[in-house]
Amino acid sequence: MSYLESNMKTVPTGLSKILYVNWALVVLLAAVASVGFIMLYSNAGGSLRPWAEPQMKRFALGVALMLFVGMVPIYFWRNVAGVGYILSFVLLLIVEFFGDVGMGAQRWIDLGFMRLQPSELMKVTLVMFIAAYYDWLDIRKVSRPLFVAIPVLLIALPTVLVLKQPDLGTSILLVLGGAIVMFAAGVSWWYFGAVAAMVGGLVTAVFTSRGTTWQLLKDYQYRRIDTFLDPSSDPLGAGYHISQAKIALGSGGWTGRGFMQGTQSRLNFLPEKHTDFIFTTLAEEFGFLGGFSLLMLYALIVVFCIVSAMRNPDRFGALVTIGIAATFFLFFAVNMSMVMGLAPVVGVPLPLVSYGGSAMLVLMIAFGVVQSAHIHRPRGRK
Repeated sequence: MSYLESNMKTVPTGLSKILYVNWALVVLLAAVASVGFIMLYSNAGGSLRPWAEPQMKRFALGVALMLFVGMVPIYFWRNVAGVGYILSFVLLLIVEFFGDVGMGAQRWIDLGFMRLQPSELMKVTLVMFIAAYYDWLDIRKVSRPLFVAIPVLLIALPTVLVLKQPDLGTSILLVLGGAIVMFAAGVSWWYFGAVAAMVGGLVTAVFTSRGTTWQLLKDYQYRRIDTFLDPSSDPLGAGYHISQAKIALGSGGWTGRGFMQGTQSRLNFLPEKHTDFIFTTLAEEFGFLGGFSLLMLYALIVVFCIVSAMRNPDRFGALVTIGIAATFFLFFAVNMSMVMGLAPVVGVPLPLVSYGGSAMLVLMIAFGVVQSAHIHRPRGRK
């Protein structure tokens, strides 16, 4: 056998793809989702309805979608990344004019059997499109201003629409997710330094504009910032959410009060206990050890994705895996920071644990793309 033949690369085909599925990642995702089922069962007072049972069905559908997407060759997802981005952007425009309003925000499209939140879809398609862009682009042009401006525009357009909903948390995730893909693709540090300086200026402008005719944020968003800086300033108003969350976190101690024994959640002191603040229910019932265990499961998922990306010689597959892993990391990092008082409350759910339909399904489809990159990466012929 010649040297060339011995170093040929091949990808799995047919039923052999099943053998190359990252089953460890599937198990980790199921473990995290199971934590969510348990906490939703507890929050409902020991009942599968109204939250745990629908969440289980969605996760089962999500696993099926993930495996289906994973079986499709990664080049297909690279080729349709632009179509996915455009579709997501069109859906955001539909939300802008015809979207359903809930809790003061216009973020959903009513499909009858479920409410779709297009911004969740955009988190994934944006990462895919930018990864496809850098896969197409000559690596020598990555840091040239014109070619840097294109992905910046791709990030800015949906971010503006999501900010108008308003949804500050998702806007932050869109910007950071896209920026991480750009960084992984090799964009010069100087651009990120310039953006950091601009962010500093924007933060200054946000505080300066308060109470003026050109105020940049909504009043409730400023109240969230005030609450973050001093939760005790309004413990029964704007500071209520974070104050109750801190009580729940602190009362859990090392090992927690016990399953279904959390007073903050059982007595309904804890707000949004089945969605954004579900981590505080976990910490109250299972303590520091329970919260830390969930964090370790999340960290392992990110590590498995990063290792898969590092071993993938396909540029698109590696970049899209890094981008989805980064978006997933930002999801749980922002949520946990938010409920612990380390960041302002911005309405970001805890991935795979918080109750929700479109967020879970889109995330499982995203991990399907990760599986596709993992399964179809070129491997040395044995």
